[in-house]
Amino acid sequence: MAAVMSSFPVSDIVIPDQSVTDIDLLPEGASSSVVQRLPFTVRLVRTEEELAKAVAVRHAAYARHLPDFAEHLKQPELSDFSSDAVVLLAESRLDGSPLGTMRIQTNLNDGLPLEQSVHLPEWLSRRRLAEAVRLGVKDGVTGHLVKTVLFKAFYLHCMQSQVEWMVIAGRPPIDRQYKRLLFSDVFPELGCVPLKHAGNLPHRVMSLKVADVQPLWRASQHPLYDFFFHTRHPDIEIAQAPVPTRHPQTTPRSAAEVQLAAL
Repeated sequence: MAAVMSSFPVSDIVIPDQSVTDIDLLPEGASSSVVQRLPFTVRLVRTEEELAKAVAVRHAAYARHLPDFAEHLKQPELSDFSSDAVVLLAESRLDGSPLGTMRIQTNLNDGLPLEQSVHLPEWLSRRRLAEAVRLGVKDGVTGHLVKTVLFKAFYLHCMQSQVEWMVIAGRPPIDRQYKRLLFSDVFPELGCVPLKHAGNLPHRVMSLKVADVQPLWRASQHPLYDFFFHTRHPDIEIAQAPVPTRHPQTTPRSAAEVQLAAL
């Protein structure tokens, strides 16, 4: 569902505690032998200007492949302002132009977007989940690297937020990219299912346990293993306050656990 920017003041964007800046962005137990600077930054959207950049690159990416559905993405969506969501923005360090975006939504308070269309199996639905949605990158030679770094930021955000499972939905042939990251089918017997939040287009619903990423990738000698686990990227700036350890479907968060931007 699209929303007009002027209907949602930027003070309604829920953001993490900005005072937390010293979190190590390497998974626990990982060693770092390389510090690599990127030609862009990946940060959490905190301002109206940053959200506008994320929306612009999101719309442009969808317009290349799904022009009809992209018409619904010209403005921020209600979910961009959810207390269960953060929006990632990749920006060029050279000129500040937007290069990519992803929204990460958890089930801390409400169901995931894909749960509007499917009932997740109990082994998954009763866990703390995060779904990556509205992934979009600028067309060009840097697009692949931007997408890879956005997925690393997704993984790091899940680690910081104590998310147990990453969930994603991909339409063919994009789903093969997630298979290469070792995501597996949630509904292997169904194949692709139409998703309301994706224009009712058929998507393959896939998941990957956060705690399994490092051992699985190490065992399979995954080509991104060193990039994720032995390389520190200071241009990924997503440090945030810790979240409570309780089950996602218990009592609502207290006011102390959620902070609104004061702009």
